[in-house]
Amino acid sequence: MHWIYKWRNPKCNGVLPPGSMGLPLLGETLQFFAPNSSSDIHPFIKERIKRYGPIFRTSLVGRPLIVTADPDFSHYVFQHEGELFQSWYPDTFTEIFGKQNVVEKAARRHLKMWSEQDSVEMKDSSATMIFDLTAKKLISHDQEKSSENLRENFVAFIKGLISFPINIPGTAYHKCLQGRKKAMKMLKHMLEERRVTPNKLQRDFFDYVLEDLQRKDTVLTEPIALDLMFVLLFASFETTSLAITYAINILVDHPHVLEELTAEHDAILSKRQNLDDGLTWNEYKSMKFTIQFINETARLANIVPGVFRKALKDINFKGHTIPAGWAVMVCPPAVHLNPSAYKDPLVFNPWRWEEMEQKGASKNFMAFGGGMRFCVGTDFTKVQMAVFLHCLVTKYRFLLVKGGAIVRTPGLQFPNGVHIKISEK
Repeated sequence: MHWIYKWRNPKCNGVLPPGSMGLPLLGETLQFFAPNSSSDIHPFIKERIKRYGPIFRTSLVGRPLIVTADPDFSHYVFQHEGELFQSWYPDTFTEIFGKQNVVEKAARRHLKMWSEQDSVEMKDSSATMIFDLTAKKLISHDQEKSSENLRENFVAFIKGLISFPINIPGTAYHKCLQGRKKAMKMLKHMLEERRVTPNKLQRDFFDYVLEDLQRKDTVLTEPIALDLMFVLLFASFETTSLAITYAINILVDHPHVLEELTAEHDAILSKRQNLDDGLTWNEYKSMKFTIQFINETARLANIVPGVFRKALKDINFKGHTIPAGWAVMVCPPAVHLNPSAYKDPLVFNPWRWEEMEQKGASKNFMAFGGGMRFCVGTDFTKVQMAVFLHCLVTKYRFLLVKGGAIVRTPGLQFPNGVHIKISEK
């Protein structure tokens, strides 16, 4: 009974935010991962905001946690990184990721290939397209010529990214670690092959890594380089493919948005002397409505349900104390669906961005993180999406064949896929 009391009433040199620590060890993990099909704030978060307010305490996957749906505190966390907070992820993340830590041609080629099929499942197909492209550019990996499937190992580890760290065969955590272990083994083997046979025709990331490893003053080590490659490959395909799939789903349900998007891209083509020329940087920068569409997609998709930080010392904010060592989960969906910041927040309305701040991160827009840890791939992701949309709406028509329903657990998923029929105009 004494142990249970200590679990439910953690020590604090002040006043902890209100909330419940749930069951011993288990905490409130099951409620947090319960599936739901709403685009609104996850019921776990919404119910606790109503009961405790926008800053509350809980326990997930065995760790005490402060959840913030308060825009001011969320902004405060990002702005004081390195001073009061540091980047942190659950133990699962740490073990999985490692403790050390030509897009248009590809889009056209895949769209052409997809148009010759009866239907295509967008999430898996776009993930394959993006992963293959990134793997070729970074490490000259050609999936078609490889005896092992590198991407399958990444898919295996994604499924248990936030899970109880129980390393027993059959658990999601064990499958994650096995997926990472196999992927890291493949990357290490590729690096060793590159040592023996340098890539003279086209330099890639591994070539620069090997050069740096040979320098006397280098701070780079082989484990750090392999961990970095693992993270780059993961980040390149999972979030972007989800965003593209969500965007296609939106365009199917909002023909007026598709019409406006198509008009913008047709106008770009009408100004070209040669229609076969590739997109230019100036053309990309002229895509005003496309960027508004991408921002609104990122706002409503809420692909990243939580951004984690850890308090470096006791922190007082609005009458509450965040104890040193406790994790803080910033909840972007609560910020993005706040009716005080967005009128009719559940309505997909890219035109709302005409009057709103469109920079990468702000107090009311955290789709790509914020502060010192602002996602370095933000612009690359936007370019990938913009180029893909340009190739799609200017050359093809598409219809939903089946699927399209979303489930959040709490991350975004398409359990029945998004199957579309693509045909040339």
